[in-house]
Amino acid sequence: MVTDRELLAKVEADEGLTVEEIKRYQRLVKPCSHVYGKYGTLKRKYLIDKGIDWTIANLPEYLHGVDKQAEDMYNVLYAKLSKSPLYKRTGEFMEDYHRLTVMQHAIEEEILHELIYTEEAV
Repeated sequence: MVTDRELLAKVEADEGLTVEEIKRYQRLVKPCSHVYGKYGTLKRKYLIDKGIDWTIANLPEYLHGVDKQAEDMYNVLYAKLSKSPLYKRTGEFMEDYHRLTVMQHAIEEEILHELIYTEEAV
């Protein structure tokens, strides 16, 4: 039985592996999967579709940064737009809900336009 260290050395030396060794190696070296928020995931898909995802050196950090920027942008725009008479609360539930939904859609469109579907930030 080959130890884990010997198995890794065997892979590094580019020696042939048995099926059992391959399975052990895959369990040993699990690929690191990154989890992004909504906007990081959208940006990643956009970059892959454009074929430019490989040009970014630290893609995971970049995409987490996109999530952070989107969150900050949402908070700033929400604070700004909630003061507008167009989106102020009226006291009527359905009217307030409609205004909130319209404001959220406006913020979402701005974030998508400024952060996600643009190549200049790359």
